[in-house]
Amino acid sequence: MRGLLLFLLLLAGNARAEGVLHIYNWNNYISEETVTRFEAQCACRVMQDYYSDNEEMLAKLAAGASGYDIIVPTGNAMESLIRQKALRPLDKSKLPNLRNINPAYLNTAFDPDNKYSVPYAYTITLIGYNVEKMRELGLPTDTWAVIFEPEYLKKVKGRITVLDSQRELMAAALKYLGYSANDTIEAHWKQARDLIIRAKPYWAAFNASSYIKELTIGDVWLVHGYSNDIFQANLDAQKAGRKFSIASSIPTQGAVLALDSMVLHKTGPRPDLAHRFINFMLDGKNSAELTNLIGSGNPNLDAMRYIKPEIAQNPAIFPDSQHQAKLEMLHDLDRNQRRILSRMWTEIKLR
Repeated sequence: MRGLLLFLLLLAGNARAEGVLHIYNWNNYISEETVTRFEAQCACRVMQDYYSDNEEMLAKLAAGASGYDIIVPTGNAMESLIRQKALRPLDKSKLPNLRNINPAYLNTAFDPDNKYSVPYAYTITLIGYNVEKMRELGLPTDTWAVIFEPEYLKKVKGRITVLDSQRELMAAALKYLGYSANDTIEAHWKQARDLIIRAKPYWAAFNASSYIKELTIGDVWLVHGYSNDIFQANLDAQKAGRKFSIASSIPTQGAVLALDSMVLHKTGPRPDLAHRFINFMLDGKNSAELTNLIGSGNPNLDAMRYIKPEIAQNPAIFPDSQHQAKLEMLHDLDRNQRRILSRMWTEIKLR
């Protein structure tokens, strides 16, 4: 009995020595190989919980979830976390690889001096489509008009889905109307709402999850979706031997860029391990593994030499300067704006 007690004490001591890093991350947002390599390097374990939406993550934290060392929120969600004083400031002396980040993704509106955040990856909300079907139907693929205008929609009725997201769908409508994705003038929101309601009868569904599979098997031909999802749909279609390909494009009117960043939650027990992990992920080779896995955009300049050429040369993942200039990151909304948008969203869904 005494020997067993000694063994258990030693085991517990070793567990404390090696440590556990707790990460709250988007699903499928880091490769298993990367995690395994970090665990070997730090002699620790990485435990992950997952979320599929920023609102889900914020709600869980608001309900009292704690103990996460690292979270990977999008910019507008980070605004909420900073305002709530939920984050721990970074110690940049422990992040020498921060020099690898493209300055274009630093000093953002949500964290001007990067006091709390380190850019991780980005996605662009754009148009995804079945190449052969769009060519056959003679439809444009470089404009939000194909999502909103009946003259085009009638050719793809029932074969198109849009994201089930208030902010993302309103942003696309606002961009098409010539406004900023962050426009908060209620009259402009009403124009966007009416545009969406007019187009809604032609759409098959509001869909933020299964549209990847539906694109892959050919059930839908046109989607309003995320760049990495559409990249995955094309990979799956090719693996399945489909006789069509899936492509994506950034509309000429512009689109939303969602920059996800690594931050330290104030309740995390291991900020030391968290800093080690962040610096590890800032290494170009480690950072590139995510892009090669899921086709995410990458703000890490050193990663570019490790990214597969067919991904690095994809303009919907790494846009040229002309398209880059028309991309916007969503800002957080105040309580009143959220209330107004929620009411309009209800009107959209009920019509």
